[in-house]
Amino acid sequence: MSRVRYYAFRTIQTVFMLWLALTLLFFMFRAMPGSYVDQMLFAGADPETAQAFREEWGLNDPLYVQYWRYLVNILQGNAGESLEFRQPVWNYVERKIFNTFILVAPGITFAYLLGSAYGLVAGMNRGSILEKYGIVPLIFAGAFPTFVTSIFLIVIFASGLGWFPTGGIFAPETRRLFQDAAWYRPYLTTDFLHHAVLPFVAVTFRYLFLPSLIMRTSVFEVKDQGFTFYNRITGLPLLKRFRHIAKHASLPVITLYPVSMTRAIGGLVLIEIVFNWPGIGQALVNGIQARDYPVVQFVFFLIAAFIIISNYLVDIIYGIIDPRISVEGE
Repeated sequence: MSRVRYYAFRTIQTVFMLWLALTLLFFMFRAMPGSYVDQMLFAGADPETAQAFREEWGLNDPLYVQYWRYLVNILQGNAGESLEFRQPVWNYVERKIFNTFILVAPGITFAYLLGSAYGLVAGMNRGSILEKYGIVPLIFAGAFPTFVTSIFLIVIFASGLGWFPTGGIFAPETRRLFQDAAWYRPYLTTDFLHHAVLPFVAVTFRYLFLPSLIMRTSVFEVKDQGFTFYNRITGLPLLKRFRHIAKHASLPVITLYPVSMTRAIGGLVLIEIVFNWPGIGQALVNGIQARDYPVVQFVFFLIAAFIIISNYLVDIIYGIIDPRISVEGE
């Protein structure tokens, strides 16, 4: 299979996986017990109001009609309307997605950079005290529950020392000051950075151990390969050998990076609740509690799409980073 045909095959495969994820989520949520209408009836709505609601939202239509309508709407960029808030789903979640992204992306990226650097140094110095015992606190950090870490950070640095706020994303004064400004303007203030420090540390602390362990093990394996021995006996400078080893040993870490980004969304629910951070984790919990299936379904699809597309991009980038990787039969 040529490289072009392989890329075309992976593209078609990715599109199929996106469709499959969308379809499974659609039917899975409709097979679950309970619905928003049940919530209305439980809250005291009369059956006539519930029936009118089902007619208005097309919930009485056959399932295949609902599925086709949803599929067409998604292809047109319409994720539906929130049952609880009566506004388009995208309008409801877009700011929350951004709030989660600006917390997860820097936190995970910094954790992977710092963890990879430590793993590289530890792997290059096998048998040293750093390699033997330096990994212990990182494993402890990875095994520690995120909400406990978050509470400790608040107790010590917010309530105890008073260095940072206990939660939220902006102070009330900042909201009032920029209420008529562009939506992104409050994010450019020192107040936002002040509020983001503790959640950022909690995310970094949680995901630091994985790249450290993977990079350390990968360096061990790469150091034993033939090209590393050849570079050493031919007198290649240490810095260049170091760079070659880092480049080849980083492949497993690159693979795990997008996976950690998506896993962080699930783990971030607790961090967002503890720090009262208005992100997608909170929206997901609120949507599940309210049976707001259009919101929950779209959020889960975004997570699935991120995983699928990230794996697709990793496959493409692999061949660029490591020339040893080739398409079968090329």
